[in-house]
Amino acid sequence: MAGAPQSQPLESMRAWLYDSANGALEKNMRLVDDAPLPFHQTLPKDAVLVRVQYSSLNPVDYKLPEMGLLGRALVSIPASPGLDFSGVVTQTGEAVTAYSVGQQVYGRLNPTRHGTLGEYVCASTDGCAALPEGVSLKDASCIGTAGQTAYQCIVPNVKKGDRVFINGGSGGTGTFGIQIAKAAGCYVTTSCSGRNAEFCQSLGADEVIDYTKEDVTDILKKKGQVYQLVVDNVGSEPPNLYETSDHFLLPEGKYVQIGGKMSLADIRVMVSRMLWPSFLGGGKRKWEFLVTKNDHGHLEQIGEWMKDGKVKAPIEDEFRYDDVPKAFEKLKTGRTKGKIVVSSK
Repeated sequence: MAGAPQSQPLESMRAWLYDSANGALEKNMRLVDDAPLPFHQTLPKDAVLVRVQYSSLNPVDYKLPEMGLLGRALVSIPASPGLDFSGVVTQTGEAVTAYSVGQQVYGRLNPTRHGTLGEYVCASTDGCAALPEGVSLKDASCIGTAGQTAYQCIVPNVKKGDRVFINGGSGGTGTFGIQIAKAAGCYVTTSCSGRNAEFCQSLGADEVIDYTKEDVTDILKKKGQVYQLVVDNVGSEPPNLYETSDHFLLPEGKYVQIGGKMSLADIRVMVSRMLWPSFLGGGKRKWEFLVTKNDHGHLEQIGEWMKDGKVKAPIEDEFRYDDVPKAFEKLKTGRTKGKIVVSSK
């Protein structure tokens, strides 16, 4: 499909914007009809302009704006939050050959002031993939951040038959993690509250630990060194999970942390895991904090698994575009099972 720049008659678009996140992002957002388009005059040659049909929310969407000065250093304001999207291509850059106008796509943006809660997004080709036949735009909108994060911390670190422990299996990344680990042929143990145990089992978890009734660390220690990989979606609970991981991780195993709150206590835990030496009580297994990177191949593979029924979008709730602040309020409860999506249709 040969790509070529098309005329762009639009001068502005609808978008949810914020100038400040003091007191909570959702309390500072406003819906406007005259937001600037996500590029200046000419679309980048390796990008596509997409009219957003669905976006899915992630904790980073509010955590970044609420970081104050650091957040503003990363994303200038006024800004529209959101990274994950699905929609229809309306324009292609001059170097783009893989996509054409009218094609349905999904993907993830890097942090930008022109996020997916705007009517249009400018997506790079490495952060975009064509929608597979049989997969809905709504389901595909959930893949971007949670799907790629789960893929990148699991697939490179395991082989068929390995055992994986996922700390926090019922959230967005955890639900994708369970399914991707199973697609990779692994035995999966996960932790969640008892009310979400059946949900995690329905996604493929072989074993579920109810952290509200059981000591997660003690149960894992009793199993011995059997796990190849620990994926920590929580960050600070249990607080000694990494320090005791040598009791249940194989000597060559790895501990990958991808979650955590922004409180001083949580930051302290993460820094200690990074820097505290094992002979002073620190962890004895390889530790990594994963930073998600856009990868066309990873997006495409997850889409194919979704097409084949090996991975499904774990959507808990869908919000209308006018109700974006309510969607963030629900996301912030920390009690969602899977993903929250926003319909822009």
